[in-house]
Amino acid sequence: MPSRPHFNAKKGKDTMQHNEERHAFLVGAGIASLSAAVLLIRDGGFQGGNIHIIEELALAGGALDGSGDPIKGFVSRGGRMLTEETYVCLWNVLDSIPSLDDAGKTVKQQTWAFNDEWRSDSKARLIDRERRILDASDLGFNLQDRLELMRLLATPERALHTKRIEDCFSPHFFDTNFWAMWRTTFAFQNWHSAIELKRYMLRFLQEFPRIHTLAGVRRTSLNQYDAIVRPMEAWLRRQGVQFDLGTKVVDVDFVEQGPHRRVETLHAQRGGKPLTYRVGPSDLAFITIGSMTADATYGDDDHAPVLLRDKRDGAWTLWESMARKTHGLGRPNAFCGNVDESKWESFTLTMRSPALVQRIQEFTGNAPGTGGLMTFKDSNWLMSIVVPHPPHFAGQPDDVFTIWGYGLFIDNPGNYIRKTMAQATGREILAELMGHLRFDDIRDEVQRTTTTIPVMMPYITSEFERREIADRPPVVPLGAANFALLGQYVEIPEDVVFTVEYSVRGAMHAVYGLLGLGNEIPPIYHGITDPAAALASLRTLMG
Repeated sequence: MPSRPHFNAKKGKDTMQHNEERHAFLVGAGIASLSAAVLLIRDGGFQGGNIHIIEELALAGGALDGSGDPIKGFVSRGGRMLTEETYVCLWNVLDSIPSLDDAGKTVKQQTWAFNDEWRSDSKARLIDRERRILDASDLGFNLQDRLELMRLLATPERALHTKRIEDCFSPHFFDTNFWAMWRTTFAFQNWHSAIELKRYMLRFLQEFPRIHTLAGVRRTSLNQYDAIVRPMEAWLRRQGVQFDLGTKVVDVDFVEQGPHRRVETLHAQRGGKPLTYRVGPSDLAFITIGSMTADATYGDDDHAPVLLRDKRDGAWTLWESMARKTHGLGRPNAFCGNVDESKWESFTLTMRSPALVQRIQEFTGNAPGTGGLMTFKDSNWLMSIVVPHPPHFAGQPDDVFTIWGYGLFIDNPGNYIRKTMAQATGREILAELMGHLRFDDIRDEVQRTTTTIPVMMPYITSEFERREIADRPPVVPLGAANFALLGQYVEIPEDVVFTVEYSVRGAMHAVYGLLGLGNEIPPIYHGITDPAAALASLRTLMG
């Protein structure tokens, strides 16, 4: 178990006793809020019954989702690739949460044990238009690509400013095997922020030598809702934490006290009726700003998902309202202002026949759960798929199998259907995939026994948008006396967004910062500071 804070004097004891009487209000029930609640209890001495998690949706988990059944089909909007070296804050929190399957093991222990048994070693990371498995160990760099990569790594963020990735490289770089693998592993578009790409390369430099096998990737035994969210929620409920689901926070009242600001009231709606949460003088508020999965819509075999552009989810409108009221809370429009730069689409196949999974295993040499992403490099949609280790969902029968996939270029016509991915039904997305795989002899069986659920996400890579320094606010804004901000749109120097680790690290900064705890936050891992990893990566980069 992680060490608790040390209190050396009566003041520390008094502080803990004071915290037992305080209330905390957490807006949003994603991994950031769940982690903050765990930390408030574990390290801050808060009573669970005094913690209120307020969530617009009917269930907790935020972007970490997984739902459905074998009849209507299973679905998850995304999947997370974890690493042991870099996800130190996540492991710190999960080592406090008992597994639902084995109370003698923590979620961290269960996850690490699963990965000891099922290691990633992709043998078909890239597939070309002729369905040939490419030698992805050949990253495809020429001298200019190498020099441009080194220049990006050496350029200070202030000098990169609002540059796009495509501003930093010549055309050849974007045709390399390396870029096909890197961009689909992390979901980068050429127009995304060069600063974010630099941070990723420094943070995951150790992955350069193994990007073609994804050997550094770790996964949970089930989807992240079942493997992470459900055990965290169960533990928090046992501590007495109150979950106010189906409750949408629409506005926040701040009061100025000299140089300080504090949250006084949260205005919310539940069942169409208004309600308020009064935040007392000694209480705390933790507010998740923005959402990468806001306004996600679902299709089915016969319907394409609809693209929403009008911010029906409250995550963005709440942040906009707060930023208008008080200074230093960032600029949400930098991230939610251009849906066409941040959207893409995922899909989940639910198969009531093993035919497709067996054929993929024969083709790739990877058993389910060991192959990681397979990317069709010449796909007009830049389609990638993952075959997870079954079961991937709680309650998934032994004779039902799933595949998750996504496309980055959703406005292009397909290679095998003459529709864009955004226009395609689930059945048409399956047809496009089968066209790339060319398993014609099992096509009818697969189509007859498979349900495909596509998901459109307008803001899924909005955290990669180009930005000014002040567009992302600090976790604890200047002058904030009793509130902190959580999620993917706060600024944590040197860390990388679009990761579970970012949300959990932000929760640590928020809780420890507001409570004035001296707990050490695990340092950010950079492969370049590890001599062995840096040397191996340099060798890979230089060819």
